[in-house]
Amino acid sequence: MDLQLTEEQLLLQKSVREFAETEVRPFAKELDETGHFPREIFKKAAELGLTGIALPESEGGAGFDHIAYTIVTEEISRCCASTGVILSVQNSLYCDPIHRFGTAEQKEKFLLPFARGEKIGCYALTEPQAGSNAAALQTKAVLKGDSYVVNGTKAWITNGGAADAAIVYVNTDPAKGEKGITALVIEKGTPGFRVGKEEKKLGISATACSELVFSDCNVPAANRIGNEGEGYKIALSTLDGGRIGIAAQATGIAQGAFEAALKYSQERMAFGNPISQFQAIQFMLADMATEIDAARLLIRKAAWKQDSGARFSMEAAVAKLFASEMATRVTHKAIQIHGGNGYSREYPVERNYRDARITEIYEGTSEIQRLVIASWVLRSGV
Repeated sequence: MDLQLTEEQLLLQKSVREFAETEVRPFAKELDETGHFPREIFKKAAELGLTGIALPESEGGAGFDHIAYTIVTEEISRCCASTGVILSVQNSLYCDPIHRFGTAEQKEKFLLPFARGEKIGCYALTEPQAGSNAAALQTKAVLKGDSYVVNGTKAWITNGGAADAAIVYVNTDPAKGEKGITALVIEKGTPGFRVGKEEKKLGISATACSELVFSDCNVPAANRIGNEGEGYKIALSTLDGGRIGIAAQATGIAQGAFEAALKYSQERMAFGNPISQFQAIQFMLADMATEIDAARLLIRKAAWKQDSGARFSMEAAVAKLFASEMATRVTHKAIQIHGGNGYSREYPVERNYRDARITEIYEGTSEIQRLVIASWVLRSGV
């Protein structure tokens, strides 16, 4: 594993940072306050190839690797966590499983326009009564002729209120448990499919996080990704890649908070000196910088393993666990360095703090990551 970014990756990092600073950061506060989905920013990101980063050009993607994907997610999230996770879901949770498991016809219809950013996708696994225990999902699909009839409700679906299509995980054979779960692509406008309530959240306010409700919704069997009963395998393998994206999002949030705190510490005067001169502040900055760097290295390792074609479940869990909890610690310190101003919405660090918290929960809670890591440790002895 080479820790040095390639010339191509460095150029991508530079161009995405410029895009984030000019097109994303100026709207981050407004997006947080209004909760409006950033469609115009999404369109501009698509023009840069950021909606299909690690997909081959033949499938509408930009042809980069997964390390590049983490770079993009971090740089966007550094300025706006909502925009960062919107793009992360588009890339890793929607486009990637269709790239890996879809047929040529499905890729033409359900991947190409999404990888190019002409349409928005989402990943619908979670339900009101099925979060960490995804195998307990209750959304049912019954095959009748050449269509599935779908009934049920999905909850907490990022991009859900804005998406043109969703990969929906349904139960086609309840008696088989997790082996009865199947993946279907369901398009917006399909009769019996409607968007339910949009969640009002602590952070990442602009993600169109919504319920998806299905009432006798007829979905062509041709929309099934993989075979019947393979949905659980598809869902979990997809989450491995998604967890790397959330780790990168968390690191971007932390990096943004660190930079704000560093700048503030050099400008804020106390007892006749910038507060950056005080050892208590210096120690906090040192801890923040160390943890961010450690998280970034874990993410790069996981993405490198993914690009190698080897199983990367443990590396993804390690990166996601450490980076998400690191982001909470770092944003906490950023507020502390700002003092009372850190508690004010006039400064970005309070938004960073709120945005960071969800990274310990979605795409697998910290507790689930520990279970994944423990299972690999117990199995391999490493």
